[in-house]
Amino acid sequence: MDLTSLMKTMLSSDSIAQMSKKTGTSTDEVKSVLLSALPAMLSGVQGQANNQETVAGFAGALDSHAKDDTSDISAFLSNVDIKDGEKIVGHLLGGDKAATTKAAATKAGLSNAATGKILGAAAPLLMSLLGQQFTQAAQAQPQAQNVQLLGGGQQAAPSGIGLLAGLLGGGQQPSAPQQSAGANPLGSMVGSMFGNVDVNSLLAGFLGGK
Repeated sequence: MDLTSLMKTMLSSDSIAQMSKKTGTSTDEVKSVLLSALPAMLSGVQGQANNQETVAGFAGALDSHAKDDTSDISAFLSNVDIKDGEKIVGHLLGGDKAATTKAAATKAGLSNAATGKILGAAAPLLMSLLGQQFTQAAQAQPQAQNVQLLGGGQQAAPSGIGLLAGLLGGGQQPSAPQQSAGANPLGSMVGSMFGNVDVNSLLAGFLGGK
């Protein structure tokens, strides 16, 4: 998995232009908002994946968004549901949503409402691209490991992040001493993707931030 490749797709000229068109803002304003707010959203991804109370629901959401067709980014963003995207932003940012939105709005010279629309357009694309990458990673796991994760079940398990969603939502939540990378495969995947990447520098490189 590669966060750089994911961000390259998400922040391509086509993506920025379509978000601009969808939200009635300029491309420079879109860039400013994303440069300001995406680090917090990516931090929210890590938090959702590593929190025992949210990981099952987050895995299910990723599994659902992984089915989206993002082969044509412009078409995807032209049809994106901003209201649904704003709900995603709320899940990722939690209590920090208002402060993050306000800071991004101030930096871009936009209203909070316009800034919220930009983030609402970006969030579904972020979830779809993440879901697709995590699905590919889950499918690459050896079948023997899948069986072990399922507790030695006899039936063949579906591959992909749907397997993780089923596992994590199966009501067998690990106790605190068991919460490790092995006990939470999604958390392990997120950690592998993010690694020691300097997100701010990565975004600045793509968006021309200073």
